[in-house]
Amino acid sequence: MHIEKYSGKYDDEIISLILDIQNNESKINLSLEEQPDLFNINKSYQQGGGEFWVAIYDGKVIGTIGLMIKENNCAVMKKFFVKKEYRSQKVGLALYSELIEFAKASDVQHIILDTPSVAKTSHRFYEKAGFYKIDKSELPILYTYPDRDSLLYMLDLESASDTL
Repeated sequence: MHIEKYSGKYDDEIISLILDIQNNESKINLSLEEQPDLFNINKSYQQGGGEFWVAIYDGKVIGTIGLMIKENNCAVMKKFFVKKEYRSQKVGLALYSELIEFAKASDVQHIILDTPSVAKTSHRFYEKAGFYKIDKSELPILYTYPDRDSLLYMLDLESASDTL
């Protein structure tokens, strides 16, 4: 397994992986049209100073994660997905580590994310990494997301855990 920065090479696989996990596994019924960032990953992530990574195993996409840089030293973590059969193999940790290293080098101070309330395993991961739940009124930036009974989390990067 290796991690690559987004290059446009795996667009169909990225979209397929994300939609499958969102809709078949998590049952949140989120359409591609509700996720405009997936139509142009380069513009949505990379051109704004952020990045998008894919985990590749045997030539296939097995995971994704993205970071959108926003104002006020804030960023948004998005599209953190790992194919079910690879979750016990530290693929998520490898993707997350790339994101954190990039965020620190980019002088990001806060990372926010939204996650479906049904994603209990994800919540444990985020909390172990130092993320804490916030209310929509506590968002440090204007941030819209397709709310599917979502929870909001924030990480103060200076206090990010290195013990995952």
